[in-house]
Amino acid sequence: MPNTRRHGGNRGKGNGGAGRRPGGPRATGRPQDLVRRTAFDVIRAVETRDAYANLLLPARLRDRELTGRDAALATELTYGTLRGRGTYDAVLALCSDRELRRVDAPLLDVLRLGAHQILATRIPPHAAVGTTVELARSVAGPGQAKFANAVLRKVAGRDLDAWLAIIAPADAEPVARLSIAHSHPRWIVSALRDAVGPAEIEDLLAADNARPRVTLVARPGRAAVGELVEAGAEPAPYSPYGAVLPEGDPSAVAAVREGRAAVQDEASQLVALALAEAPLDGRDARWADVCAGPGGKAGLLSAVATERDARLVAADVQPHRAGLVRDAVDGRAGVLAADGTAPPWRPGAFDRVMVDAPCTGLGALRRRPEARWRRGPESVAELGPLQRRLLAAALDATRPGGVVAYVTCSPHLAETRVVVDDVVRAHGRAEPLDAPSVLTGLAPGLTGLGDGPYAQFWPHRHGTDAMFLALLRRT
Repeated sequence: MPNTRRHGGNRGKGNGGAGRRPGGPRATGRPQDLVRRTAFDVIRAVETRDAYANLLLPARLRDRELTGRDAALATELTYGTLRGRGTYDAVLALCSDRELRRVDAPLLDVLRLGAHQILATRIPPHAAVGTTVELARSVAGPGQAKFANAVLRKVAGRDLDAWLAIIAPADAEPVARLSIAHSHPRWIVSALRDAVGPAEIEDLLAADNARPRVTLVARPGRAAVGELVEAGAEPAPYSPYGAVLPEGDPSAVAAVREGRAAVQDEASQLVALALAEAPLDGRDARWADVCAGPGGKAGLLSAVATERDARLVAADVQPHRAGLVRDAVDGRAGVLAADGTAPPWRPGAFDRVMVDAPCTGLGALRRRPEARWRRGPESVAELGPLQRRLLAAALDATRPGGVVAYVTCSPHLAETRVVVDDVVRAHGRAEPLDAPSVLTGLAPGLTGLGDGPYAQFWPHRHGTDAMFLALLRRT
């Protein structure tokens, strides 16, 4: 089901209702109106411009000077509506005398925003209905506001559990029930069930709808976990360089502002460190990250490499992403815009190579809830050839005795073990290492990664993204 974390109503004064800003909505003197309009604007941009909420929302909050409770409410409304869209659409379909496909897209997003407030926050239903109707009036006009009022009053007639008993009854077909109850497209439910098993699928889907913690990484040689703890974070459970920020803006932490630390999921940290710690034969001086943008793993790898007197070369096929990598790595690293499938370096040039392959992103649905509505099953087939070419080229770029890490932020079997097995079989000069044992060497308390040789992180088991790791030794 959608994230049912109960969120307090906006009782702070904030700065959002002070007037009209360039490109912003018409303010009415009430911060709540600007909060809801901000959430709506981000949701519409996600729908119409393929914007990413996690990138756009912070900018909108700054532009409109929304802070404190106002910012927290705007964040809850934005992410909660995006996560719960599948469930809310099923409820709205029963409450509307029009088919949802015949409702104008902006008005439908208003209705979803209202349904989230009614069904999954502590905002009183009458206030949720009233403010949403006013938003509908400003977006679509008085006639559509009457329609929104009629629909949302019906939504408010039952709580979420009562609606779920109607739209996702216990005796329904399992995948269909889970899809509606936990607001995931059916194809994703099926794929995740294949990967995690039927006993854990509901826990995994629920974890996808939980608000993720903000995890920081202290880049070694540039910052320490103790500095992050002094700034209000807590040591992360697994990564030696990780810290969890219980609340607040990461940019308020000095080390993050200065680029000595960064926001990075703990699984993302650990797969990078696993490459650095994998047993190696011979020389250990030249490392590469061949799909490095936007630079999270490269930033950590470059810091570790520098401490060991090694050097990282980080590449991304898109120049603007290579620019982001340049901002993340230390001065010793080399950064270039290059295609990892047809690289400029010679064969066997590197000792350790990271392939953070483009994927469907199904492992990061907690942080990017809109991704579940953007992708279809055809995406897996489209990405598969690229993933195989990148891994094969990375093996060619690694010297005999060196190690390649193949990483995806997806647990889909067709993007993970199937890709690795195919390339190992076709390449003929690679053998899998035991990735779980390398990871538990880094974090002795880490369990539940699978039986090997590959490792799979899970949101419901580890509180991380569903990151996959294969470590391959070049033979």
